[in-house]
Amino acid sequence: MLFLLRMLAMGVHFILAGVLGLLLGLCRPFNPDNSRLCARLYSLPALWLLRLKLKRDVQGLLGHQRSAVIVANHQSNYDLYVLGSVVPERTVSIGKKSLKWVPFFGQLYWLAGNVLLDRGNAAQAKRAMLTTTDTLKHKDTSIWVFPEGTRNLGQGLLPFKKGAFQMAIAAGVPIIPVCVSTYVKHMQLNRWNSGQIMIRALPAIATAGLSQDDLPRLLEDCRTQMQQCIDAMDQQLEAA
Repeated sequence: MLFLLRMLAMGVHFILAGVLGLLLGLCRPFNPDNSRLCARLYSLPALWLLRLKLKRDVQGLLGHQRSAVIVANHQSNYDLYVLGSVVPERTVSIGKKSLKWVPFFGQLYWLAGNVLLDRGNAAQAKRAMLTTTDTLKHKDTSIWVFPEGTRNLGQGLLPFKKGAFQMAIAAGVPIIPVCVSTYVKHMQLNRWNSGQIMIRALPAIATAGLSQDDLPRLLEDCRTQMQQCIDAMDQQLEAA
């Protein structure tokens, strides 16, 4: 019963947050800080409704003062609420073009300055990559990417795609890994307290002076660091 009530409340919240976010986007379209504000609109009330307890260790992420590529593991649609609470200032993300058909959310996602990417169109994807590289270099804006490209459903990190790392190297900006504990299989939404989740930002990985030849090593190093961090957080939560 509690689960059904929560889902009903979350449905209402999703619509209300979408309307408010759309109004924000219409008032100041494509402002790069719209994403952070909209993320908070979705995240903070949702965490209260879901009774999810977050333990954050993200000072390096929120205190970063220049452009970066932020990479995070992607577990489920609940990531919007879990990670929305730690999106830093002037950060936009890359999402699938199909998001634009989601009522309210898709329109505000576009107005927030995020990049909608058609992965099936190589020419369009290349243009989007060039645009985001220019944004990183010249507009004091960070890009948030889920390098797995799809939800892993709590089954461990999937192989990383190259795009985020190509952008970081091309722009010469650091990569900031953000790790979330494996929560999707442990949430108990039919209980008053649904569970605990840990979020940790790892030290920035410099890309200055690297070339595209360094990409495989950079990608694998980042993935290894993130998997080790996720495993450590999962063990810490199990022991608590």
